[in-house]
Parts: sequence; C-alpha cells; structure tokens
Amino acid sequence: MKNGVILAIISSLVFSVMNALVKAVSLTIPAAEIVFFRSLIGTVLIYLMMRHSKVAFSTKGVPMLLVRGLLGALYLLAYFYTISKIPLADASILAHLSTVFVLILSALFLNEKISKETFYILPLVFLGAILLVKPFNYSSYSIYALAGVLSAFFAAGAATSIKYLSKMHHSYEIVFYFLAAGVIISIPLMWTDFVIPSPLELFYLICIGIVSLFGQIFLTKAFTHENIVVVEITRYIGIVFNAMWGFLFWAEVPDVYTVLGGLLIIASCVLLSIKKKKPAESSKLLKSSQVE
Repeated sequence: MKNGVILAIISSLVFSVMNALVKAVSLTIPAAEIVFFRSLIGTVLIYLMMRHSKVAFSTKGVPMLLVRGLLGALYLLAYFYTISKIPLADASILAHLSTVFVLILSALFLNEKISKETFYILPLVFLGAILLVKPFNYSSYSIYALAGVLSAFFAAGAATSIKYLSKMHHSYEIVFYFLAAGVIISIPLMWTDFVIPSPLELFYLICIGIVSLFGQIFLTKAFTHENIVVVEITRYIGIVFNAMWGFLFWAEVPDVYTVLGGLLIIASCVLLSIKKKKPAESSKLLKSSQVE
C-alpha cells in the first residue's frame, strides 16, 4: 500500500475521531459553542504557524477572503449541528455531497466544463440524497438531514473560493480567515445559550481543535504523495469509521434507506472523481472540498 493511501486512511480516521468528539460533547454543549472553541483554537495555532513561516497578511483580495471565511464558518455550523442531531454515518455521507456541489459551482463561477457523463451521474446522487433526507417521512430527521446537505453546499462554496484565492494568497492566510470567521460568527449564535463546559467537556473541545489540525496535516501530506483521485476515493473509508463510532458509542444502526442512499452517493462521487479529465488542474479545489 502506497504512503499516500496510508496517509489518506489515517486522516480519515483522525477526522472521524473529531466527529465522534463533536457528537459526544454536543449532548450538552450547543453546536455554535463547539464551533467557537474549535475555531478559536485553530485560529491561534494557524496564526503561530504564519508567524513561524513569516507569512504576512495581504492587503489585496480581502473581500474574497472574507467570503471564503463566511462560507467555511457556515459549513462548520451546519456540519456540527447535523452531527449533533443525526447518526454519524449519515452526517458523513451527506458531507460528501460537497463533491457534487463543487462540480456545479466551479462550472458556474470558474468556467470549468462539466462532461456529459457527469450529467448522467448527477441524478443518482440526488436520488441518494433523497433517500438519506427521507422527506416522505415528514419527520424532524428530514430537517436535520437538510442541514447536512447545506453543510456540503457551504463546503463546496468554500472550496470554489479557495480555488480562486490560492492563486494570490498563502494557504495559511486562507485557513486563518476561515477559522477567524468561525470565531466571530459563532459568538452571537452562542451568546444566549452558552454553557460553561465541565473539565471533561473542555478537554473534549480542546481535543477537537487539535485533532482537526492533525487531520488536515495528514490529508495535505496524502495529496503530496498520491494521485488526487486515489486520495479522494480512499477518503470514503471515513464513512465506515464514522459508522463504527456511531455503532460502538451510540448504538446507531443505519436503516435500509440510509444504506441504499449512502451506496448511491458513494458510488456516484467515486465515478465523478474518476471522470475528471484534468485531476492535476483541479487538485487544489478537491484538496479543500472537505474543510473539516
């Protein structure tokens, strides 16, 4: 097994641990507060990395950096909220819809072409999403699952903006705006519902901030050691890890609709990744499509 594949598996495992920690602490801590601590810890760490690498803040392109930060922050809020309300495996599958939204948004805003094969695959993705959201049940689960779809959309929007910003800005600066925006946006949302964390909850929150950074490091290294498509496909093992934690700690067992919808989404996204004609040109976009 190649080093890049191993690193991709490790990053998926690390991110699944972060998701499990979010799930555990969300039982008592609101999602917005989790985003605040995750973003605050990440902001401090990335700022120290900028200082160490002597990366200066840009004076140009700030509005687009703010847009990227806003989209990334909205992704975190929607994703953590989804994790707190539905099974981990379901939230993970819905998050992978970002691959589809990336294709659509990049075509609209970056003038990247969508192949005919892609149009044939997209209906399968939407069918899988419908099975996961379960709108025919008219339950609260449907609303929470829709939040998961929104998280994928915001992640794709952030990825599209990163593709544009990466031509002019250092990756550290782009990440800084994302995390700093998370801090600012989460403050008013958690203001009235703030819960003073217990020592154990505070430990979980700190671990979330640190673990997410390690996951991003492993993922970045994976992309430098292996083909982008191979890494993207390998990362789907994260759904298995999330399902495992959900079963072990919360007795979450997926129903038939979840299994069918998940299989459709995974298979479709794998096909979409394989169909990319120029994986080298789109590597920066795909690397950032999972802004965990």
